[in-house]
Amino acid sequence: MSQVTSSKESLHQALQSRIIPNQEYLLQGSIIESAVDHLLHRLRGLCDNVETSPETFHDLEVCMSMRQQNAQVPINLRVRRALDREMPYQLRYIGHPEIDRSRPTLVRSSLDVGCTSTVLEFLTELGCRLEYEYISQGYMFRKGRMKITVAKIFKIMPGKPHDSEPVCQSYLVELSVVAPNGQDSIGDEMRAFAEQLKPLVQLEKIDYKRLG
Repeated sequence: MSQVTSSKESLHQALQSRIIPNQEYLLQGSIIESAVDHLLHRLRGLCDNVETSPETFHDLEVCMSMRQQNAQVPINLRVRRALDREMPYQLRYIGHPEIDRSRPTLVRSSLDVGCTSTVLEFLTELGCRLEYEYISQGYMFRKGRMKITVAKIFKIMPGKPHDSEPVCQSYLVELSVVAPNGQDSIGDEMRAFAEQLKPLVQLEKIDYKRLG
């Protein structure tokens, strides 16, 4: 019992000291498929490791939620699994976006941890419910601590887990940084970088509540 208490105290101290990356700063946009090559070319020139090809990914993402007593909103969890390589499953907690119009980016709590392939069964036993799942396939770039992904989203056909089709003919573009709490200057850095991608893509702070 003392070991559990000590671990909780250590985690609390780490959060208070702002050494755990638990805040995600996010900008999002989309680009039509015919213009993706132009965006990739620009990102190769702007991002790190320009001599090498961008990293590719092909992932299945399962989104689950857990209802809590006396809570109006559920806890949202995501499990990501690479389909093109042997990698640990990734479990991610994503909090609800902070409501602050003065911030240049969307800000939300975020925690990532590697886990085993039994994580979905474990979450189901805890009472989590499957909300939706999709496949994300595309490219990832890095610029310092910023991560930029350009991905096409595929929906999984009901009753056919091995078949999928594109949700639309556009690619989702995301610019994100995961950092300790209190590093709000990151938002200004991200905005400055996003300006360099115009007019190919306009990255914005998406208000999910207004989307319904």
